[in-house]
Amino acid sequence: MPRFIQRLYPERIWAFSRAKNSVYLTFDDGPIPEITPWVLNELKKHHAKATFFCIGNNIQKHPEVFESVISEGHTVGNHTYNHLNGWKTKTSHYIENTEKASKQILDTIKQSINMDQKSFGSKLFRPPYGRITSKQANILQKKGYKIVMWNIISFDYDASVSKEKCLQNVLKNIKPGSVVVFHDSLKAETNLKYTLPKVLHYISEKGWKCASL
Repeated sequence: MPRFIQRLYPERIWAFSRAKNSVYLTFDDGPIPEITPWVLNELKKHHAKATFFCIGNNIQKHPEVFESVISEGHTVGNHTYNHLNGWKTKTSHYIENTEKASKQILDTIKQSINMDQKSFGSKLFRPPYGRITSKQANILQKKGYKIVMWNIISFDYDASVSKEKCLQNVLKNIKPGSVVVFHDSLKAETNLKYTLPKVLHYISEKGWKCASL
């Protein structure tokens, strides 16, 4: 993500301090049974924690997969209920849809006896496509949401990006403090299954920690 874009919106989270030797892997668009459990298994192999920005409708359809994300110690965040593009959505509908996703997240957590609501205590939010208007962002921030962007995107979802290019998008840029975007989606499956294990191995070799937000 270009630095000038990050400087335009300093109130949004783009990356973190390099002092802790931690990196922050994030996964958008799940949870789904075809991909998310595989991601969880790969993370477990490396004792890695991550943050999953979940679509409310997917949580509603696959609550057991969502519960697995939390029960394995990962953090979850809000990715709207219907994966809305903020630039193409009326502000009132965008806010309503985001709040609907929050309700779905909390209701699903409450229905699971051993789920820890702290996993959603900070109201993390990532706009789908990274597209959100300033008005939408201001309203959500006033409601207590923390808008999490990124400084590295893998482009795993893009069929025109080769598996090796996807890998290099991450390896050439990752460093302590980086926030990296992957997708636990069918569209990203091919590139993700090639890239994620290699990225996790690289992080382990560097002696860095994979932390959740």
